[in-house]
Amino acid sequence: MSSPPTKTTFPRESTPESSVFDSFRYRSTTVTTRKQRFKRLAKPISNPPRIKTPRSKSPKLTAKPNPSSLEPHISFEKTEPLPREFFQIDALDLAPRLLGKFLRRDDVVLQITEVEAYRSNDSASHGRFGITPRTAPVFGPGGHAYVYLCYGLHTMLNVVADKEGVGSGVLIRSCAPICGLDVIQQRRGQKTDKPILLTGPGKVGQALGLSTEWSNHPLYTPGDLELLDGPEPENILVGPRVGIQFALPEHVDALWRFAIAGSAWISAPRNTLRPPL
Repeated sequence: MSSPPTKTTFPRESTPESSVFDSFRYRSTTVTTRKQRFKRLAKPISNPPRIKTPRSKSPKLTAKPNPSSLEPHISFEKTEPLPREFFQIDALDLAPRLLGKFLRRDDVVLQITEVEAYRSNDSASHGRFGITPRTAPVFGPGGHAYVYLCYGLHTMLNVVADKEGVGSGVLIRSCAPICGLDVIQQRRGQKTDKPILLTGPGKVGQALGLSTEWSNHPLYTPGDLELLDGPEPENILVGPRVGIQFALPEHVDALWRFAIAGSAWISAPRNTLRPPL
């Protein structure tokens, strides 16, 4: 693996849609909802203990006037991947914390705008099948990638959560392009910079050029595919997960889908998302 760059500047390509950054407040790595845990089965849990995880230095985001755009520019100066301890918590706690973080592979940088949590006792999770050649990575330690094919066509990227043997993770449902738009468009086969480019988990995997060979790859090591710190969203939305009607009713209805409020880069259906109570 290559060593992390000492200084790399990624200008974000401009989009005609509302910028994904419009709803961001550039502060620390933990989302503002950390004082509230989300509904696990049927009842929310209040006043949870605060979980402290080591953090890498956040990228500096500044808006620079430009004749053609007022898009922000992002400097990843001395930025390293998030430490493995960041990921080794319950998937339901990890999921909202991933919003606003950056996925980087080579020249492509994406910002995570929508996720879904899948827990170990979840009838919608691949962990329900136990350890198989396909699902083994999701039972590994938090911080690794779990990549699988959906319907044999769509490459789905998941971030493994919690401790080794638990079998839980977070599906990356949608992202916004930050850098490498030409490469993203080529991989996706779509010459557009509108949200349709990256709103859907299969689109994210395709944009990053992933295959199932990336399953079990550590996201906390520099180089290749890595997860970097990013700004926390000011507000988020929650709702039920998508396409899991086969699961038990309490899991179908659980509000384990999270998205950045105000972002155009959110997959369908959007009308099931709402601010958390």
